[in-house]
This record gives sequence, structure tokens and C-alpha cells, in this order.
Amino acid sequence: MPDGQIVYAIGDIHGRDDLLQELVAKITTNIISGTGTGMSEGSLKPVLIFLGDYIDRGSGAKAVIDFLLSNVMAPFETRFLRGNHEASLLDFLRDGVGGPQWAQYGGLDTLRAYGVVPPARMFDPNAWARAREQLAECLPRAHLRFFEMLEPYAIYGGYCFVHAGLRPGVPIADQAEEDLMWIRDEFLNHNRPFEHIVVHGHSASMEPDQGKFRMGIDTGAYITGRLTSARFEADQVSFIQTGPNRAS
Repeated sequence: MPDGQIVYAIGDIHGRDDLLQELVAKITTNIISGTGTGMSEGSLKPVLIFLGDYIDRGSGAKAVIDFLLSNVMAPFETRFLRGNHEASLLDFLRDGVGGPQWAQYGGLDTLRAYGVVPPARMFDPNAWARAREQLAECLPRAHLRFFEMLEPYAIYGGYCFVHAGLRPGVPIADQAEEDLMWIRDEFLNHNRPFEHIVVHGHSASMEPDQGKFRMGIDTGAYITGRLTSARFEADQVSFIQTGPNRAS
């Protein structure tokens, strides 16, 4: 990282607003304990990069977005990346056709979080059309803007932050957004360097998955209760996690 720059990358939240609040509190404590003075005037703001998948699977999708849009984020510079789950929500709002597929990986939890009763019959197109209309009515305008303005990736220092990963052999500027949000095996099994070290979520593991050319920090928060942040300063990397005694 450039001199004076501190970056915290946060893995997949999946509707766990309780873990998000706990992790941000731990990050704030980490900054204060590291500097002795906290976020002083005139210094570079610490950067929080959220790697996507804020919604689905957990029950607190709306509360997660409310928190990310709140004044709690004011002390930080924030970058919000798009995950495949946010892309699925936007696709559903456009035409409703993908509702049954979205439901299979957590969309029903997001519908309920926004006060929408999910279809009683999973493959009833009329029911899904009604659910789409209800979600469009219930979704706060600020939340819709949040989902629409999410970024595909962010680069700081020698690191590229992205939701799922990169397609090997393709320059970052030419990557397809679908790959940035969905790619898995072709990226995870690649054993050669990319343009930057890639920090990603999407593919869950019990602990941060550190390879030579990539680092995965999706630790399955909605199941494990373990939401992970990777802290980057100069040439050092450390981790902060929810739960007792989970900082290293």
C-alpha cells in the first residue's frame, strides 16, 4: 500500500447486519489502537472496501444497507463492489423472470427483509410478477441507487479487490462483469500471477484462503457467524473477524 494508506477489505455479509456492526466496531478499535489518536484531521481516511453480497441468505438485508448508508460510515472512505447476489436482485427488478433461480440461493430472505411475501408456489409466473411489483414499491429509493451504483472492482497499491475473481489471461480493464461477479474454478485453480494480487469473496472457506497470487476472505458469515476483514498497510496484511478472540 502507498505510504499512510490503510485499507480494510470486508467479505460477504449476506444479510448479517449484526456481524457487520460488530466488525465495523472492531475495525474502528483497531484504527484507534494502531495510531493512538484514531482518525486524525489531515490524515488519509482508512478505506473500507466491501466485496459484495450484502444481501440474501441472512434475514437482515435491509438493515445491512441501512447501516452502510448511515453516518457510521462517515469516518471512512468507502468503496462498495457488486456481488452476484446484487446483480440477481437488479435482474429480478427488471423482469421478474429469474425469481425462482434467485430464490434458490437466498432471494426469499431478501424479499422478506423488505416486507414482501414470497410466492407460495415457486414456479408461478404471476406470483413472481406480483412479488417483483411489491419489491419495487417497498425498496427504498436510496437502496435502489446503492445497488445500481456498485462498482465492479477497485485497485489500491498492488491489490485488485473484486467480488469473485478474474478470468486468467484477460487484462483487468477488459474483464467481463459477469466473470468479476461469478467466476470460480477457472480463477481459483489458476497458479500464475495476475496484474495485481487479487482479494476476493464469493468462494467461502472457514478461514481466509491465502494463496500466492490471491486472497479469499469470504468465511461464510451467514452460517459460521464469522465475518472477516483483511487489513492492508504498507507490506503487511492482518485479519479482523467477528466472534471472540478473532483478530490476528
